[in-house]
Amino acid sequence: MEILGLLIPVSLGLGGLGLVAFIWSLRGRQYEDPKGDAARILSSEWDDRPKP
Repeated sequence: MEILGLLIPVSLGLGGLGLVAFIWSLRGRQYEDPKGDAARILSSEWDDRPKP
């Protein structure tokens, strides 16, 4: 049971670190245009290359 005194603060710290990283990515506008990214994957950019 003494290990819980170590594991609980470590797990809370890691959870807080993940939350801070998520908020940082939101403020960095990482998720701004998900539909545009999906359309960009399907674009015909690769179709313009010459066929071997």
